[in-house]
Amino acid sequence: MLKVDFQKQLDHFNLVMQFELDREIMALVGSSGSGKTTLLNCVAGIAHPDAGEITLNGTDFFKDKQKPMKIQKRKVGYLFQDYALFPHLNAEQNILYALSRGTDVSHITELTKILGITELLSKYPHQISGGEKQRVALTRALAAQPDILLLDEPFSALDDANRDRCQNELLRIHEQWQIPIIFVTHRMADAEKLADRVIRVEKGKMAEQLVF
Repeated sequence: MLKVDFQKQLDHFNLVMQFELDREIMALVGSSGSGKTTLLNCVAGIAHPDAGEITLNGTDFFKDKQKPMKIQKRKVGYLFQDYALFPHLNAEQNILYALSRGTDVSHITELTKILGITELLSKYPHQISGGEKQRVALTRALAAQPDILLLDEPFSALDDANRDRCQNELLRIHEQWQIPIIFVTHRMADAEKLADRVIRVEKGKMAEQLVF
């Protein structure tokens, strides 16, 4: 269970977020610069709220008058909008980058099969397509077996065929892993297909919340 109740002052408005999320998929929709990515960054620990709290499964990520939990200690999988793959590492090295030596990687072998990237593992980012990069980055985000998955515009660079495939793969992974997933999108069609809940964020405020 993710519990979010915080405020953060941005350049032109105060971001105010308050919600709880169980093992559901939630979409964040809204115009550019409305605070959606900042919310993801606060959950991941890349940014910190000014006040309030963020808790996952009873563990405090952020709480007033306490030191925020370090990024490395949060079991958060994060798929960045530009995928953020290291250009000098091949796909397999990118996926394993953050794992400690001796980590059991049997689940990663299964992930590469589910996401159809087994044949890409020896290739470098410049040698693969946008859809393939997306699947490699998603595998990396899941490699550490996170307790929550965050995705920032995960389908924006994909054509229709790759978008449908990646969305179906995400639904399959969620069915197996049963963890909360939050994704940012500008496309209501993505939200309607994937999300159990939709939050509309405008100028830092949760203006609308839909439950399917």
